[in-house]
Amino acid sequence: MTFDFSGKHALVTGAASGIGAATARRLAADGVDTLHLVDPDGDGLDALDLACTVHRHVADVSDEAFWNEFDAAEHRLDLALANAGIGSGGQIADLELAEWRKVMAVNLDGAFLTLRSALRAMKLRGGGSAVITASITGVKPVPGIGPYGVSKAGAAHLARIAAAENAAHGIRVNAIAPGGVDTAIWESSPDFRKSAAEQGREATIAAMGAMSPRGRFATADEIAGEIAFLLSDLAGNVTGTVHVTDGGYSL
Repeated sequence: MTFDFSGKHALVTGAASGIGAATARRLAADGVDTLHLVDPDGDGLDALDLACTVHRHVADVSDEAFWNEFDAAEHRLDLALANAGIGSGGQIADLELAEWRKVMAVNLDGAFLTLRSALRAMKLRGGGSAVITASITGVKPVPGIGPYGVSKAGAAHLARIAAAENAAHGIRVNAIAPGGVDTAIWESSPDFRKSAAEQGREATIAAMGAMSPRGRFATADEIAGEIAFLLSDLAGNVTGTVHVTDGGYSL
């Protein structure tokens, strides 16, 4: 299925890899006019070859100064994906506050700052659509990833509140809650790195995915397709939802 984003201007954070990069490619393939891509990985942004106008912003989504400059430029925005995120592991009782705050800064503060700028721009346009990347771990409690799960639960509720606040402005806001997806975020886990060193990355991903009812992890492109649907006019009556896409993991 393809969607018609012709003439649209979009913002994607965490765009250098994974779901963000896949969504940028999907939007470009479906005719988006202009993409604003945000990620601290400038090389990753440069590697994206997209058939549309691209503005690359090498920045940390938790940096309010960057977003203030972005707002001041008065960019046109019709679509936004607040996707930037980092992983974390460890039992709550063993965590340092610095680790907790690091994850919250990117995953929750960054989502807030991204969405705030997107909403401001969309109000000037008289409408728009935004998606926040949450996680099934923000819906189903999973031990050992407290900061990540809590940040994603907060991101999901952020979407709901923003949807209620902005429906009258013609702006839809939804969250997507993926389960296991084959992206680079797994490299932040020491256990994953250990397994990948012993048996290879593909075998490790396959073994982890086999534990879900579907029997495999999703690809970033699959999740990008669902995000494109939520951003598109085909989902015009959908707002304030947390779309779970986890291959049955939460059953």
